[in-house]
Amino acid sequence: MLKQLLVIDGELVDAALGQYIDVINPATEEKMGEVAVASSQQIDGAVQAAARAFKEWSEKNPFERAKLMEKAALEVEKRAEEIGRVMTAEEGKPLQEAISEVKGSAEVLRYFAEAGKRVFGDIIPLNKNDLSSMVVRQPVGVVAAITPWNYPVQLLAWKVGAALAAGCTVVAKVPSETPLSPLMFLECFIGAGFPKGVVNGIAGSGSVVGKELVLHPLVRKVSFTGSTEAGKKIMSYCAEGVKRVTLELGGQCPLIVLHDADLEKAVKGGVRRSFRNMGQVCNAINRIYVEKSIFEEYVTKFVEETKKLKIGNGLVENVDLGPMVSLSALQRVEEHVQDALSKGAKALWGGKKPEGEKYRKGYYFEPTVLVDVNHDMLVMKEETFGPVVGIMPFESVEQVIEWANSTRYGLAAYVYTSNLDRARKVCLGLECGNVGLNNVDVATIYAPYTGWKESGFGTDLGPEGILSYMETKHIKIEFAC
Repeated sequence: MLKQLLVIDGELVDAALGQYIDVINPATEEKMGEVAVASSQQIDGAVQAAARAFKEWSEKNPFERAKLMEKAALEVEKRAEEIGRVMTAEEGKPLQEAISEVKGSAEVLRYFAEAGKRVFGDIIPLNKNDLSSMVVRQPVGVVAAITPWNYPVQLLAWKVGAALAAGCTVVAKVPSETPLSPLMFLECFIGAGFPKGVVNGIAGSGSVVGKELVLHPLVRKVSFTGSTEAGKKIMSYCAEGVKRVTLELGGQCPLIVLHDADLEKAVKGGVRRSFRNMGQVCNAINRIYVEKSIFEEYVTKFVEETKKLKIGNGLVENVDLGPMVSLSALQRVEEHVQDALSKGAKALWGGKKPEGEKYRKGYYFEPTVLVDVNHDMLVMKEETFGPVVGIMPFESVEQVIEWANSTRYGLAAYVYTSNLDRARKVCLGLECGNVGLNNVDVATIYAPYTGWKESGFGTDLGPEGILSYMETKHIKIEFAC
């Protein structure tokens, strides 16, 4: 059984009050580890350490910071299989996906290390020869990074990488469901020789530890990824200190398939983005709208592709899908499916726990395809965060844009068509921060990732991701002419 310590001021630190969170393997429902819970004193200690380290770290030039970040990336790669195995055990995703997530996180650090060298200011000409305006960007200070359990290392790397490249120091609050792998990731910065206090990691409940961290007076910026409801609380806490905040929140993402789409690609992409990581992805496809003339064909092929998915324990067999992360997550999926069925939906595949002895324990659920759905059903308007998708036909582009925009969320949407005019109309008409046209992979480290409406605001990734950790300063200069 693993026992994971906190990362504070360059040291691995045990729980000051002897409190621990049990970590459960969702494939077996057995305890596989525990993590130390940070006390109020340790939370303050982590923030104080980050504040002390800020001066030295922020005064390093971007090239010096990049060298250390590259060393951290190498440390992450060295431990990728070890961290990946722990991630699979605590979260449930297939082993190769977990290892790929860790390796991808090393690439995130490399991207931001290089991007940090390309943060530019401006020289603005004024209406007098002896005057000039210089605009510079400076790191905001200590950053509180609060991350979710579904991609526990990757989403942490998004925040830590951008903050460090900007010259900020970080205190990360890791998720209680999957705290082990992200703390192991943070250990890599110690191994890379980072100055003490630059990167810190603590654990504990969001309502206690997370709240104390966000409200700490030395925290100048909060970056949060999680549910919309939790994000609203974070925002209210930040308002007390007028702190800068980035929120990447929930989604209820549509896929639109027009009659001229490449049907095979639209099916494979739809299945992948609907069910990958058991649908426990903020930009997962929740609902699919298919043009009426190809609806039956699309649904038939979609069900056939879904049936090929293999479910099981990713540590002991090669699978496409693992279990849900927890019993409460499983119960939410069951609630949404039953709500749809009670309102007239039909399950063409799935809708229940898989049968067989190997599924007797574990939070497993079959990937579920629903038809005869409508917008009164939870699966079509709220975030299920599980392996369930509803499919319904549409008749006009205007109608499908209205349906796609009919929820309070605006994170991502997907469109398949070979018609450039229709593609432009749909993509520009969608009220969301990210659109995948003929693909279902909208998140890339090279471009901004942001939410609209109740899916949040602010930016992760891309050059804009670094700027969100920086303040803008105007310096007006008068020359002696």
